[in-house]
Amino acid sequence: MYSFYSIWVLLNPQGEYKRRKRACERLWSGYDEATRRHIYQTIASAKEQGLRVHPNPYFAIEDVMVTGLKKVSKQSLSYAEYYKRFGTTEEQGGWKMANPTGNKIIYVKGGGA
Repeated sequence: MYSFYSIWVLLNPQGEYKRRKRACERLWSGYDEATRRHIYQTIASAKEQGLRVHPNPYFAIEDVMVTGLKKVSKQSLSYAEYYKRFGTTEEQGGWKMANPTGNKIIYVKGGGA
């Protein structure tokens, strides 16, 4: 189950945006469980890939529903998926090695940050 607490911790709003908690909670409670899962997973994936997530948590949630965070079309593969697909860890075909979280290597292609 994707609780409001889980999305709030994931978004980790800073400064003035912490005041948006009640509005975000109302927005979040208006979605069914499948939609909450989609929002949470989309934001978590975007953060993992180093894509921009709106710093205002209300708009971050809304952005997933309005745009799907697809303004940047960037593909990614885990280290294991990349090796399985290409049989090597060498960068090729526009794929670049990245480590956006500082502890997990991924490969990205396309888009921009």
